[in-house]
Amino acid sequence: MAIQEIKVPDIGDYTDVPIIEIHVQAGDMIQVEDPLITVESDKASMDVPAPAAGTVKELKVKLGDTVSEGSLVLLLESEAGAAAPSGADEKPAAPGGSEGQPAAAAAAPAASSTATATAAPSGPIADFSRVHASPSARRLARELEVDLTRVPATGLKGRVTQEDIRNFAVHNFSGGGASAAASTSTGAPAGGGGLDLLPWPQVDFSKFGPVETQPLSRIKKISGANLHRNWVQIPHVTNHDEADITELEAFRVQFNKDNEKSGAKVSMLAFMIKAAVATLKQFPEFNASLDGDQLILKRYYHIGFAADTPNGLVVPVIRDADKKGVVEIAQEMGALAKLARDGKLKPDQMQGGCFTISSLGGIGGLYFTPIINAPEVAIMGVCRSFWKQVSPDGKHSEWRYMLPLSLSWDHRVIDGAAAARFNVHFANLLADMRRIIM
Repeated sequence: MAIQEIKVPDIGDYTDVPIIEIHVQAGDMIQVEDPLITVESDKASMDVPAPAAGTVKELKVKLGDTVSEGSLVLLLESEAGAAAPSGADEKPAAPGGSEGQPAAAAAAPAASSTATATAAPSGPIADFSRVHASPSARRLARELEVDLTRVPATGLKGRVTQEDIRNFAVHNFSGGGASAAASTSTGAPAGGGGLDLLPWPQVDFSKFGPVETQPLSRIKKISGANLHRNWVQIPHVTNHDEADITELEAFRVQFNKDNEKSGAKVSMLAFMIKAAVATLKQFPEFNASLDGDQLILKRYYHIGFAADTPNGLVVPVIRDADKKGVVEIAQEMGALAKLARDGKLKPDQMQGGCFTISSLGGIGGLYFTPIINAPEVAIMGVCRSFWKQVSPDGKHSEWRYMLPLSLSWDHRVIDGAAAARFNVHFANLLADMRRIIM
């Protein structure tokens, strides 16, 4: 038996790159081209493969160490005289390639992935050495803080794919909500043509003045990628309208005053959720999801609402809102919003929504275009109410309290006339909530 020193091969112009994963340990039997460690520069992840088969005698590196070409990785015990295969001194596989994929074929995805890859997070790095996944999939798992050992694998020979990781992130954190979804791919949608976009500009902003770099929160990583997917894949159209809530706001204020001692307090959003349920019943195509060439019409009414948290927006869901009164909805909203701010929302509390309301009423603005919360087909955005002089007959005018409405809808499912009628019906219910019981 002979002892071989296994060193880092030529990895290009990179020096002092961190080790983000170690795939072997002392005593492991390895084969030629088995990954030993994964290193990550500011542009790409790279596996360092085994140049020969044998038994790992001793590791000479640990997670977080920095290495360069020629750095000693481990001592390998192999059959005396065993020669390294041709190509053992070549550069490690570029990120984006898959097992058994020729180097030339892997080069194309590597070129595009390096333009958008991000540096490894600064926090503790989990040991996923026993998980079968590519460097790009492992990087995605680190960015989304997903435990690879818990992700069900659907790839060839038990490989964990990037799609497996995104699906796991959706169902175990964001619940599939608009602000919390799980695809960071910048490629084209499955089965569709590519957008053929120019590469994202790479700029050294420090050349122009002082800068500060801050990592995105986990919520923003997940929600941002999902919002991007939804915006690209759903043909959005937004209708704007106004609801006269003069009487409803007066009633709400008086109700809260009358029930101040009991602690019962309702917001305008609670009334909007009840109005949304009644409007969805009137226009069932809005309470649906598109599944290929089929429209899934839902017979339940779970309404999501965007909740602002220190780490970003999340969408808790009020289940069976049709079976609850305004006060009960307001109380449940308050409890869910607190859980969201404290980072304690459970995945099932953000799943199953039929329709979402995104309210900026406490902040300001007039109108905006909310992004649809896939797989829903519509979302209602509302801004801060304002006083407006209105003349119903062109002769007499009066001041009315108006709520701006912005309804975004999926044009594959809904047409403009239906959207306009939905907005009008929703506004009429807010103008006179007695219509709901008729």
